[in-house]
Amino acid sequence: MSYFIAAISNGGGAPEQAYRKMQAAGACPEKPFAEMFKFEVPSLTVGTLDTLMNLSDDLTKTDTIVEGIVRKIERTGHDLFQKQADLSVGGVPAARYIQQFAWDSAKYPNRRPLKELVSLIAGGAAAVEEELKQLTASFGEKQTALADSKRRQGGNLMVADLNDALNADLMRGVDVVDSEYLKTMFIAIPKGMKDEFEKKIESLGGSMVGYGGPDWSRNPGKLGKPTHFGANLDRQKKTGSPVVPGSLQQIHNDNDSILYTVTILKGQYEAGYYEGDTFQAGKKTDFEADFVKLCKEKRYIVRDFKWDASQASKSAMAREQLQVEVDGMKSALMRWCKTHYGDAFVAWMHIKVIRVFVESVLRYGLPVDFTAVLYKVHNGKESELTRTLDKELGNETEDLGDEGEDDYHDFVLLKFEP
Repeated sequence: MSYFIAAISNGGGAPEQAYRKMQAAGACPEKPFAEMFKFEVPSLTVGTLDTLMNLSDDLTKTDTIVEGIVRKIERTGHDLFQKQADLSVGGVPAARYIQQFAWDSAKYPNRRPLKELVSLIAGGAAAVEEELKQLTASFGEKQTALADSKRRQGGNLMVADLNDALNADLMRGVDVVDSEYLKTMFIAIPKGMKDEFEKKIESLGGSMVGYGGPDWSRNPGKLGKPTHFGANLDRQKKTGSPVVPGSLQQIHNDNDSILYTVTILKGQYEAGYYEGDTFQAGKKTDFEADFVKLCKEKRYIVRDFKWDASQASKSAMAREQLQVEVDGMKSALMRWCKTHYGDAFVAWMHIKVIRVFVESVLRYGLPVDFTAVLYKVHNGKESELTRTLDKELGNETEDLGDEGEDDYHDFVLLKFEP
């Protein structure tokens, strides 16, 4: 549905004459291109010619910006309900508000300078846009959290929330360790990798841990001598995997994957030593991060998880709470859209009225003497209405055709779709 706002000079005559002329131009039985309504433009403060010229350029940009805010609210309402949202302006459909438009002097005092009036309207619309941005961002984050929670619940053991997948019965025979030097890791793999994983896991990272050291059994007389510690001792003379032999346990499986636990050596300390009277402190090497990296390269999924029986039911409760929050935010956001859509739409229409006033004064001069009407264009008749208005209301000297018809008119013409 399209609307045109047109304004022509009264030429010193009665407004009714201009009204009838515009009706005959495109809203009569001979030219049934639109339905026409009176469009009251209030008496606004004119100011100086320079002010009006500068304001004319700014108004076009402001019109576009405020319309963008209206469209954002419309899209948000549509996305929330997956259908045309039931949005209204002051309790009536937008089309009826346009056709019955009346300037809101209480909200936008028409005796204020035009520049201040435009700033007031644009500022209010910008505040609405900022609030919408914050609300949709918060709602989007909450939706993402809920979707992620549902994905973990419904996925296989490689992605599922293990608090949902595991229970006390499954964990009863599992020895979970997390000490200074040992840690039990939860590793999920696709079912097709079962044989490979069980065969290779205990040798994974075979050069990571240094087990080298003095053989005290052969020469116990040197036990504890400083020459066998610190920098003088090659720990990497013999290396191996950080996986504790025999610690692998299969604890659960589903149609696609298997979950194991395996205990690894978290790190290794190299003893300090003396150089003369100076003690050189030892250092600790961490294996956990490197082991996880090696697992990733092999497509073994190390799950960042600590078993806690008390958390088993809390995940489901947290998911239910997220659903309640998402539903509540959705309802609140829809109520917000219904309330603020009207505010943004009213601002948009008032900007258009100011545009009509400014462009009419610039085109027809002072004193202010013009008549404006609103055309509700019949479907598919936009081009025909434009051409007949140019012919009847303007000083058409050549047929500009479809390509040029919006470039210039001999009268004030604004086109929009609510």
